[in-house]
Amino acid sequence: MRALTLTFLVFCTLSSVAAEPAGAPAAGSTPAAAPALATFAGGCFWCMEPPYEKEVGVLAVVSGYTGGTQKNPSYEAVSSGNTGHAEAVQVTYDPAKISYARLLDIFWRNIDPLAVDRQFCDAGNQYRSAIFYHDAQQEAAARASKEALSQSGRFKEPIATLVVAAGDFYPAEDYHQGYSKKNVLQYKYYRYRCGRDQRLTELWGASPK
Repeated sequence: MRALTLTFLVFCTLSSVAAEPAGAPAAGSTPAAAPALATFAGGCFWCMEPPYEKEVGVLAVVSGYTGGTQKNPSYEAVSSGNTGHAEAVQVTYDPAKISYARLLDIFWRNIDPLAVDRQFCDAGNQYRSAIFYHDAQQEAAARASKEALSQSGRFKEPIATLVVAAGDFYPAEDYHQGYSKKNVLQYKYYRYRCGRDQRLTELWGASPK
């Protein structure tokens, strides 16, 4: 009888193991969050990559063009101001490690929210500031953050940054990607000449985050 009991227990154990597919999460575990996208236009995309790249939970930052109508626009076409696109960065992030609210905070602290169709020394609608939301939750968060900034009393002028639905995003040419890392001196010179950090300190009272 004892031998039969042991045989039955072994059979039940093996059957239980076989019932669970290989690689299935352990009981009670929380599935990993799927990567999410966030898209921001804050003037020259070279300068919008570094603030996001250093954040834990950010998986990738790609410079590109969005908000226009022309398919697969080139840098030269976008720079003309005739395609309707804005220079932007698309951030792929892990929502379990960094929140969209944090991404919004980084965005505001690295732009001039008062400027219309320009950012720092760069003028034209291709340099407008905008938050391109990807879903209803992002839209609500973006609009709430803009309203909070508007009501904070920090600025007398209206907030010019747009909050619009995300559309097609076209990655910029390879030489634009990671520009601050590949062209360290040129990037520092451009950023200084453009007065970006000086204006950010004037607006926010501290170095950009």
